[in-house]
Amino acid sequence: MTPAPRLPLQAVLFDMDGTLVDTERLWWEVVEQVAGRPLADPDRAEVLGRPVEHTAGWLAAASGRSEAELGAALHRGFADRVRTGVVPRPGALALLDALARDGVPTALVTASSREVAATVLAALGADRFAVAVTADDTDRGKPAPDPYLAACHALGAEPAACVAVEDSPTGVRSAEAAGCAVLAVPSLAPIAAAPGRTVRASLVGVTTRELTAMVDPPAPHPAPLRVMTWNLWLGGTEVDDHRAKQLTAILDSGADVVGLQETAGTATAELAAALGWHHHTAGENLGVLSRHPITARHGDPAVGFYGAAGVRIAVAPGHEVDLWTAHLHSTPYGPYEAAFDGLDTDTLIAHEDVRLGQLRRALEQIDEAATDGVPVVLVGDFNCPSHLDRPDVAWPVTRAAEAAGLRDSYREAHPDPPAAPGHTWSPVHTWHEDGSGRPEPQDRIDYVLHRGGLRTLDSRTYVTGAPGPWPDVRANAWPSDHAAVVTTFALTDSGATSHMG
Repeated sequence: MTPAPRLPLQAVLFDMDGTLVDTERLWWEVVEQVAGRPLADPDRAEVLGRPVEHTAGWLAAASGRSEAELGAALHRGFADRVRTGVVPRPGALALLDALARDGVPTALVTASSREVAATVLAALGADRFAVAVTADDTDRGKPAPDPYLAACHALGAEPAACVAVEDSPTGVRSAEAAGCAVLAVPSLAPIAAAPGRTVRASLVGVTTRELTAMVDPPAPHPAPLRVMTWNLWLGGTEVDDHRAKQLTAILDSGADVVGLQETAGTATAELAAALGWHHHTAGENLGVLSRHPITARHGDPAVGFYGAAGVRIAVAPGHEVDLWTAHLHSTPYGPYEAAFDGLDTDTLIAHEDVRLGQLRRALEQIDEAATDGVPVVLVGDFNCPSHLDRPDVAWPVTRAAEAAGLRDSYREAHPDPPAAPGHTWSPVHTWHEDGSGRPEPQDRIDYVLHRGGLRTLDSRTYVTGAPGPWPDVRANAWPSDHAAVVTTFALTDSGATSHMG
């Protein structure tokens, strides 16, 4: 018997608070009550679409109160309000009924706890949903893609054939990072239209046909591309069993392409052999690992310890990306000069000249290898802060990258530096090595930059385990003194090429 063809629309995944039921304002009121003050527009990113634990941690950092106490108060207050009566959003029940009639499975994907979700499901009818994913079910909540990926996995559905219905920017980022089309119905925070995203004032009148049109025909774009940058720290040799730990970290990150620094000559080839991936080794320090075929190699294959090297990878038919990895000189180090030596701004900027020259040479190589329609990603350990993080100093290296059209994916995903500092130096150096007892300056010095044909879906710093501090690092699960950065990109139409190689 020939199996029945799969529906173009394989599932519809619903956020709960503010999307299906009118609870977003209840949550806002509870947070105001627990915080003891009115909330304002700048607070939205820490409240809307966030799990209780995130908002409790944010309130604790601002108030000095116990995070556990705040979390319990938020849980209790929100559950009490929800029990007093759940009010469906306009059009929500009609859409759920229409999808049921048309045989389209639905899932609930919420940042609320399972206890609160159960109360809402009892009011809406738990049988309306084939799957419910709550804040208790994934290690990372929204805006990470994990909740939506978990729902798709449970339904056996492909994310690109699913529509997520969301009301908050945080939820939209989560669904899009998972690869879903999005129907946005804003409640308290505005949401702009974007490719793959439809914005409606309400769910009234939304039909199965309209949702199907969002995924039919299936989007021609390839799957999202996940890029990682990682300084291996002298090849990883400071940590026991480092190669096995490096492999585990790369696989667990979900990366498709990894730009490496401090490879100690052999790490790239050895990791590629163990992974079964493609690779490029450049000099004693730089390398690239790729699940996707490498169609060209850029730059000097005998590059020195500092410099840049690149490859072109074929990520899907008609889609290529140039990936460059760079390592810039480590001294003089601006954060030390600012924190320990008290140097003025002009001197700090002048001391970036060596790194600035190295970056400009890398940008020249990137332009020499560039092809119209091929996006560029530049990753690496720049050994300097960003002007986007520390605007008191016009750090020239990151400004030069920005002037060359390269956008900082981490800051695109996390535009508020105090809320998400993204420090990559250093997970093991908490105190300065000179024995003075001075705290080690913590900074973001590892970057994933991009231009052309790519859209940032998600970006995060990445460390496994709880690394012990230097010098007691031999047993660490994380075999580096840098945090990695992992960015997930969508390839847009402008990233399509008419040739391969």
